[in-house]
Amino acid sequence: MTERLSFKELCARVDVTPRTLRYYEYIELLAPEKEGRSRFYGARETARMTLILRGRRWGFSLEEIRQWLLIYEEEGTNAQLEEFLRLADRQLDALGKERAELDKTIEELDHQRAQVSASLG
Repeated sequence: MTERLSFKELCARVDVTPRTLRYYEYIELLAPEKEGRSRFYGARETARMTLILRGRRWGFSLEEIRQWLLIYEEEGTNAQLEEFLRLADRQLDALGKERAELDKTIEELDHQRAQVSASLG
């Protein structure tokens, strides 16, 4: 039997707020089954939600995630994986630059703190 989760169950499963889940539906990243006023999420929607949350954690925009999911539907797995590599390479480069800047800032702050500490005592 195929698993179907209610709105509340999916929120709990993936640890998002109802507002977040509603928004992802509103911008058409998710398309739950509807029965009256109830919405149900199958394996496809649960997997998409997992991918969306991973993408957000890695710094991808919602539009990039939308396009990436659309590639799978229109062109298949290989095209989607190639796009993921492109996005991942770009993001890894950006994160590397942010890390270098953060390391520099930490070093400067540590140096300044040491100077102030030495002047006090």
